[in-house]
Amino acid sequence: MPTILRQGKYRFFFFSNEGNEPSHIHIESGDSYAKFWLNPVALEKSSDYSSRELTRIYNIVLSNKEYFNNKWNAYFS
Repeated sequence: MPTILRQGKYRFFFFSNEGNEPSHIHIESGDSYAKFWLNPVALEKSSDYSSRELTRIYNIVLSNKEYFNNKWNAYFS
């Protein structure tokens, strides 16, 4: 499960066996978890994040979308 980015308390990663799904990124901090699709950026699911935190995470994903897509493509190509 490669970690792609750490920003503040958030860890952004993907699982190594997910190349059959569209590109996405997982986020966790403590016991909270979220998954965002990358094209377009959209929340797929979340657990224990407030709407305020999800907005913060969404903005981080949006500003790093190209970086995440590049990492995804490099890993699963």
